[in-house]
Amino acid sequence: MTKFLSVGLTVCLVLLAFCSLVSAADKEKKTVFIVHSYSMKNICGAPQHQGVVEALREKGFTEGDNLVIHASAMDTKRTNNTPELILKEADRVLKEINTVKPDIVVVLDDNAFRTVGLELVDTDVDVVFSGMNGQPEDYDRTRKWLNSRNKPGHNITGVYEKLLVSDAFRVQKMILPNLEKILMVSDNSPTGTAVRKQFLMEAPGNSSGIEFYLRIARSWEEYMEIIKEADEDPQTGTIYSAATTLQDKDGRTHTTEEIIKWTVANSRTPGIPLNYSFVRLGMLGGAGVDFIAMGRQAGGMAARILKGTPAGDIPLEDAKRYALVFNLKRARELGLTIPNDMLMAADAVYK
Repeated sequence: MTKFLSVGLTVCLVLLAFCSLVSAADKEKKTVFIVHSYSMKNICGAPQHQGVVEALREKGFTEGDNLVIHASAMDTKRTNNTPELILKEADRVLKEINTVKPDIVVVLDDNAFRTVGLELVDTDVDVVFSGMNGQPEDYDRTRKWLNSRNKPGHNITGVYEKLLVSDAFRVQKMILPNLEKILMVSDNSPTGTAVRKQFLMEAPGNSSGIEFYLRIARSWEEYMEIIKEADEDPQTGTIYSAATTLQDKDGRTHTTEEIIKWTVANSRTPGIPLNYSFVRLGMLGGAGVDFIAMGRQAGGMAARILKGTPAGDIPLEDAKRYALVFNLKRARELGLTIPNDMLMAADAVYK
């Protein structure tokens, strides 16, 4: 009898030890919740998500091992694109976050930051943003979250999507030596408005000597007319398209991807890519923000927080890298030759 009791006690102790080990392993896992402003496959959000995951892995946090990743898409371009629907989506995501209780929430692009990230100020969940187009100080006036860019001071940090306009202009001039004037076209959506403000802050300081002018499309039909007029203007050498969401007269929403595809199919004017993914859709190319690299910057910040650095001690960063990308099919359509040295230096060339 004593022998059986001894064996039973040993088994119990082994099971308890095993359960303790499993419990400890579970506690060691970190949880990151990634919130997309748009759809999961959006050409702006998807590469940022990829970059975040890559950076976390490089810093020792691997999904399925010591990291759990949750993701939710607000789809605020095509579907949930009214103020009321955006807030409804934000409420849904915040409830998910409350259920999951992640260590960090990563918000991609402005709508997610504005409606989800700011709701988490000074909570026990740290927030890292990527792809912010609006000015951080403007958001701080809405809700206090930022002491300074060098020392945010609360529980939020992240990467501001600096457009690198000077680099974009310089590269475009190398492709089009006679380039004198650029059209920047945007919309009145929150993202379009924020990008326009960024552009107007950066463009006057470019050293290329290229002039630019601004047009705002308030509808899909107006956008088409603006592009047609640019095509008919011999002085407009290229288009910098930052229209992100446009509605037509029937109430149908046209997303960034549709806008770029239509522009390429219906315009003979070259285009500068705001996002390097635009080139994959047919735009001529040049220098555009590297969205994967921007996501990697945000992922690196998230890793620092997971390792113990307070978010408020991590300075905000500008997007550091542009990608040099070209579409040779588009170049042939326009009768243009991209210099070989530029092609050799390119991050990607689509044929």
